[in-house]
Amino acid sequence: MHVHVLGAAAGGGFPQWNCNCPQCDGVRRGTIRATPRTQSSIAISANGDDWLLVNASPDVRQQLNRASPLRTPGEARRTPFRAALLIDSQIDHSAGLLILREGEPLDVYCTEPAFEDLTTGFPVLRMLDHYCGVRRHAVQPGGEPFTIPRVPGLSFTALPIRSKAPPYSPHREDPHPGDNIALWVEDTATGGRLFYAPGLGAMDDALKARMRGADCLLVDGTFWTETEMIDQGLGQKPAAAMGHLPQSGEGGMMELLNNYNNARKVLIHINNSNPILREDSDQRAQLDAAGIEVAYDGMDIHL
Repeated sequence: MHVHVLGAAAGGGFPQWNCNCPQCDGVRRGTIRATPRTQSSIAISANGDDWLLVNASPDVRQQLNRASPLRTPGEARRTPFRAALLIDSQIDHSAGLLILREGEPLDVYCTEPAFEDLTTGFPVLRMLDHYCGVRRHAVQPGGEPFTIPRVPGLSFTALPIRSKAPPYSPHREDPHPGDNIALWVEDTATGGRLFYAPGLGAMDDALKARMRGADCLLVDGTFWTETEMIDQGLGQKPAAAMGHLPQSGEGGMMELLNNYNNARKVLIHINNSNPILREDSDQRAQLDAAGIEVAYDGMDIHL
């Protein structure tokens, strides 16, 4: 299985366009050791030719133009992926679908709650019907493994996770199974197994058990602390209120990942406020010591 990280940052990217925090200002000026990142998205393939786009960020045009593994010679115009799968209906995971309107009809895989959001509160899929068109395929959270015919050699399972629907969702304050999912992907030939969860607000025993079987855990790296945004004067909400599990502290992502030493551990969806973006920070050194990697745009993972 080939996993190509198209974008590794949280919503807004790094640097964020309207942010002058020390990290965003520093990376613009080149005064800190850090690398810019676009908004979170990955591509997956078993054969290196037929790719699945997992989440379509607002940066998707830039991401696809520079993603050489997804490019092969051929027709004058060729879509570099065969289908798209959305793990939720958040703007930073779905707005990029509008950028793809010049291509062929889009095969989009998503849950029923995400489909509802994307045809009502944020009607991206209805808008695309006036351009390239959409072939929607239902994903059942907690259901049986499924395949995507245009992306052969891979088996997928949607795992329901606890997090919030976006503010424009008709059920923002009434959580539904499928508002957010983690994705389990298995290569049917090699047996390589990926657990992908860029938005992870809480853990349960079922998820922990599933993670034990993964060769790679590509998981939520949004915040270092629960009150990071508040402490830096960048927002008013703690991590939990935004549906994310911070890396540090009791019960945090670092403590959780310490139980999975047989898997490659990689953090993705990293907020511009998170000090792990600084390659010489104490927090980054703690991750290094724990064997936890920080994803970057263009990172390739082979399973």
